[in-house]
Amino acid sequence: MNEYNAVLSRNTEKAPMNDGLCSQTVAYSHYNNFSAQLPIDPVSGKLVEGGIKEQAEQCFKNIKEIVNSINHVMNDIVKVTIYVTNIKDTVAIDEVYKNVFPSYTPTRTVVAIDSLPMNASVQIDALLSYGEGTIPNAPQSGDLIKLTNNTINAPISLFSTQTVAFSHYNNLSTQLPIDPKSGRLISGGIKEQTIQCLQNIKAILESIDVPFDDIVKINIFIKNYDDLEAVNEVYTTFFPDSSIARAVAYFPARTVIAAKNLPMDALVQIEAVVSHGDGTPPQLVEDRHGLIIEANNTDAAPKNPLSTQTVAFSHYNHLSAQLPIDAKTGTLVTGGVKEQAEQCLRNMKVIIESIDHSLEDVVKVNIFLKNIEDMNAVNTVYKTFFPDGSPARTVVGISTLPMEALIQIDAVVSNAEGTPPIK
Repeated sequence: MNEYNAVLSRNTEKAPMNDGLCSQTVAYSHYNNFSAQLPIDPVSGKLVEGGIKEQAEQCFKNIKEIVNSINHVMNDIVKVTIYVTNIKDTVAIDEVYKNVFPSYTPTRTVVAIDSLPMNASVQIDALLSYGEGTIPNAPQSGDLIKLTNNTINAPISLFSTQTVAFSHYNNLSTQLPIDPKSGRLISGGIKEQTIQCLQNIKAILESIDVPFDDIVKINIFIKNYDDLEAVNEVYTTFFPDSSIARAVAYFPARTVIAAKNLPMDALVQIEAVVSHGDGTPPQLVEDRHGLIIEANNTDAAPKNPLSTQTVAFSHYNHLSAQLPIDAKTGTLVTGGVKEQAEQCLRNMKVIIESIDHSLEDVVKVNIFLKNIEDMNAVNTVYKTFFPDGSPARTVVGISTLPMEALIQIDAVVSNAEGTPPIK
């Protein structure tokens, strides 16, 4: 088994330790998945004093300490996600951001949500490239490079790169419904805005010669949850995109997040994680071509006609967000947040086991709670599924969930065997 990748969870005392509920960073293959960092002073365990600038600075200080502890640098970050409780705070955060990333800018998502743990005003998540990889006893290409790309056919931002490729994945900045020619929100309502978001994603992918159906995961941030039906109507005109995808009714894994507000007062924004079969140099030609996407559904977990339960590519599986739905009845389980959290995690477990993996292979968990005060109750359940707290984790509070659920959970899972062609 020593030819297989290994999950590598790590912590440093120079950043908040999370009470054993999660690891600060989990490396697998060529990526490090970080737990979202709150503006906590690791010495006191409390929020730092001051306003939004001080909080944003502390989040990035914590990230930098974690990055340093694994012998990497901040420019190895390929994606940043910024959660705020007040969208107007983005202006102040951007002043801090320019000092953190003065030249190179990762891909980025900014969203205002209902609440954050410890009543913080900001929380920052990161994904880091990991050139050395995690195959035990086997040195890997430590000099893999990031490939950054912008096209004038999609909106360009001073604070983010449209897409950053590393190894076998492209990570896209979240796309707003902006006309790339005018730099302004397009006119119209939710349908027109959704079309523009997806057109921007398509333009970015076309600029790097990647087909639209190479998307493995979609996250939709929506301001008014009642608009989801209209979003879905547009969504089905983009997916499936090719005749091959239509033949198998392929949809990416998907998570829908209710946003309190979005940049530029948009109604919707969409981000995508995209497979990159060509890899990034200096991966050898025989390692770069012919990898395929493997989509999987099981009857033992809830199915959604607009998403696949899990989509594998190369050494990762991306799961759709799981609601507390009983797969047999198609309805929410009875009980409160504990019962609902348990059902979400059971659904995840069933999906993961259906592809011959286990919960020990999970590298990142994202928890979306209707009431952030329910976190302690959720943690009680969570520990029974992840007793060693090894996955990285992000927790946010959002105002609305499908079916009036109290919680939804998605995950990223390691995939040691990779996807064909298997050498």
